Amino acid sequence: MNKVVLAYSGGLDTSVAVAWLREQYGAEVVTLTVDLGGGSIREGVERRAMAAGASKAYVVDARETFVSQYVWRALQANAVYQGAYPLATALARPLLAQLLVEVAQKEGADAVAHGCTGKGNDQVRFDVAVHALDPGLEVIAPMRVGMGLTREQSIDYANARGIELPITKASPYSIDVNLWGRSCETGVLEDPWVTPPDDAYAWTVAPSDAPAPVELVIGFEGGIPVSIDGERLGSVALVQRLHDLGGAHGVGRIDHVEDRLVGIKSREIYEAPAAVILHTAHKALEGLVLSKEQLRFNRLVADELAQIIYDGLWFSALSRDLRTYAMSSQRVVSGDVRMRLDHGRAVVVGRRSPLSLYDKNLATYDEGDAFDHASAVGFIEIFGLPLRVEAARHGAVGKHHGAAWTWTEPLLADLPTTVAEGAGAGAG
Repeated sequence: MNKVVLAYSGGLDTSVAVAWLREQYGAEVVTLTVDLGGGSIREGVERRAMAAGASKAYVVDARETFVSQYVWRALQANAVYQGAYPLATALARPLLAQLLVEVAQKEGADAVAHGCTGKGNDQVRFDVAVHALDPGLEVIAPMRVGMGLTREQSIDYANARGIELPITKASPYSIDVNLWGRSCETGVLEDPWVTPPDDAYAWTVAPSDAPAPVELVIGFEGGIPVSIDGERLGSVALVQRLHDLGGAHGVGRIDHVEDRLVGIKSREIYEAPAAVILHTAHKALEGLVLSKEQLRFNRLVADELAQIIYDGLWFSALSRDLRTYAMSSQRVVSGDVRMRLDHGRAVVVGRRSPLSLYDKNLATYDEGDAFDHASAVGFIEIFGLPLRVEAARHGAVGKHHGAAWTWTEPLLADLPTTVAEGAGAGAG
């Protein structure tokens, strides 16, 4: 092996990995650091990589690409893993993998490397994505193949080689961040009965400490948010503004026990203010402009695509096809949603669209009702036909059929019942 490209965060493990890869493989090490927002890039990361022994240090600002090509695609599909996790880390991995491959190809490298352990989801996401893009590249995970040092051992290892280390307080948690969300795990959080301590949160105030509720209007075009209170914003700026506003009102805290890809359950604490606000608003707008059949099928697509993204299969054919369908389904998802941020909750309080399928004249029970009530009789006659045929052939519900079993058990005799009789009852 002559050259390896390392996904480099600038933290302790990846700084040590630069020297470890050089010593173990005798290879030149090139580092790649990607800015995905949310504080994902450390100050001085380029200098630190070179000090650790890298021959080159790439730093790429991919925030706009991350939001426009990954986050928005998941939002259009309502992809949320197990109904809770907005997939922040999972969405970032295919982008990082693609950039790793591109740098490796540019540099003529034999391999790429990442700092994932052998127990988490990310190792699968990186390995699978890299090999989907370039099957000829070797993937090395130092933490999985022998570098697994304790924090103290890593510090000693770095000091012995003169490697510059970030001077930070050791966190009791494992944390990953980008503009779409923050994940926090391990430590006391590994007991699902323990209430998350205050220091597990960094982006959101406690809902009980949030200020008075505020309302805002989010504008969508083709299922993509484009404005806040009438002001058009770029993708990154829009997410950042909702991130700041939602966090200040305690919105976006998620405490979730999820099923990891490797077969274990894991308790995760997520903070995703912008994601929670936008997913809530987007689904409300879809309910206004899409048909019942579209909404039903979209729920199936949302669950399937969320699983695919979580499992690291972004570059699969099915992932591509489902994302293409979701984009097509969004052609009429344009309009405004009014949201109230209220002590940890993001609540829809209004929605409007020029493409709305909601017709007040059909929905109202007041004057101006345009619905033909008499036509309901014929509708019910046709709609209930299969059930009436079934009852005629197989027996009415509540009657015995065949052996000693019945569709339903009688209820009236077992329920408290009051019977009032009029003066004419029993007359004659």
